[in-house]
Amino acid sequence: MTSVFKHIASFLSYSENSPLIFTEGSFWIFFTILLAGYSFVYRTNFLRSLYLLIFSLFFYYKSSGYFFFLLIFSTVCDYVLGLLISKSQIHWKRKLYVAISVFINLSVLSFFKYSYFFADSLNSLLGTKYEAFNFLAHWANLLVGSNFDVASIVLPVGISFFTFQTISYTVDVFRRKVKPVTNIIDFGFYVSFFPQLVAGPIVRAAEFIPQLYRKYNLSQREFGYALFLILNGLIKKIVISDYISLNFVDRVFASPLSFSGFENLLATYGYSIQIYCDFSGYTDMATGLALLLGFRLPINFNSPYKALNITDFWHRWHISLSSWLRDYLYIPLGGNRKGKVMTYVNLMVTMLLGGLWHGANIRFVVWGAIHGVSLALHKLWMQLFPHHRFRSSWWKRFLTAFFTFHLVCLSWIFFRGESMSMALDMIRQIGTRFGWQSVWEVLASYVPVLSLMAIAYAVHWFPVKWKEFYRGTFINSNIVAKLAIALLVAIIIFQTKSAELQPFIYFRF
Repeated sequence: MTSVFKHIASFLSYSENSPLIFTEGSFWIFFTILLAGYSFVYRTNFLRSLYLLIFSLFFYYKSSGYFFFLLIFSTVCDYVLGLLISKSQIHWKRKLYVAISVFINLSVLSFFKYSYFFADSLNSLLGTKYEAFNFLAHWANLLVGSNFDVASIVLPVGISFFTFQTISYTVDVFRRKVKPVTNIIDFGFYVSFFPQLVAGPIVRAAEFIPQLYRKYNLSQREFGYALFLILNGLIKKIVISDYISLNFVDRVFASPLSFSGFENLLATYGYSIQIYCDFSGYTDMATGLALLLGFRLPINFNSPYKALNITDFWHRWHISLSSWLRDYLYIPLGGNRKGKVMTYVNLMVTMLLGGLWHGANIRFVVWGAIHGVSLALHKLWMQLFPHHRFRSSWWKRFLTAFFTFHLVCLSWIFFRGESMSMALDMIRQIGTRFGWQSVWEVLASYVPVLSLMAIAYAVHWFPVKWKEFYRGTFINSNIVAKLAIALLVAIIIFQTKSAELQPFIYFRF
């Protein structure tokens, strides 16, 4: 009995080494308990929101410890400011309230995400020796006698996502695109909904809040689709992404000069499919879990490596972020309304800031710059040749897709590289020490990994009707067949799962 209580206490307490993530058994225990109680409250909207808010806050506590107070702080601030914006009829006051919301959210985000970057940049410019100081830890030590390290600033999981989500809420209330939420329980649930809390998609209030007031509804087809998404996401993450990462990609990126240019190129291809399977796998599972609870999340990925140009890529990759950057940064900067030159400037600023959103490092700035320049050049091309289209023949579509894919792969080198110098080392290896003489030896050495990569890319590039066929077949199958497939997937996952915890890539952003 004592051991049982110890296990319960361990499950309820925060541990950095045992967060609740979709690929761990502890999460599915959590979700099973949640579903058991959910069956008693799902018919009443308020009880449903309160129940899921409590579980969502616990989920975030298990993921980030006492940082869940930060989530509550953000929730309360934007709830109050949303009401003030709505009730005020004076324009300058409305602008002031939304400015306060943006300032608070970006200040908190900047403190946790960019303190070291700002201190290092200032020291480089002025020759000073400033160090980042954790004021929150200092105040906590003074108030409650804790012993937090004031020199260490840890990035709370998911802060970039829920910060952008709450900013979009107050801005949309200001623009009168959405009515303010009058019940803080409902608003807290919207902000903290656990399936998409720590890695998106970024959900707009106008998309999600109306669902809070609808009756729970889940058809048999939707249940099948939710189960399909969860299984598909688990396969993407554990079977493909984690395996490729541990057995090939991480090794090459850790020491690019120890491998030939050909191996570096293969690792770049590997990371490209790894990050797609990792991130879209999370989105699939989040969407499936949300659907089981009666909520519909927006599409976040649409076969991005099928893109025919870089603009098309951003219509397919991390759609919730790209649309957020467009609506809340690019358009407010002026979009394409202030002349051609400013259009290109606004594109560059948007993508550079989009790069910085991912992390305070010059590598992410370069990643954003590659995409910003590419988007500007594509826009210029479309202006110079407005009637030119590459859809006329298959070989032209192939060439444009081939070029776009490799441009994106080039940017991933800077995104994933351990440092700027190591990213440049990878590019030099590919360009100057390709190792043609050892190509067949390399291929023979990595047969399992390369075969899995080839299968993943092949499925990614399947025609839409093929994907609809096997997805529809699963959805339309009887419950026995669904359970049999789920059991088979579980066995495959058990055989391939790493013993070490493998967090989702976007948890660090």
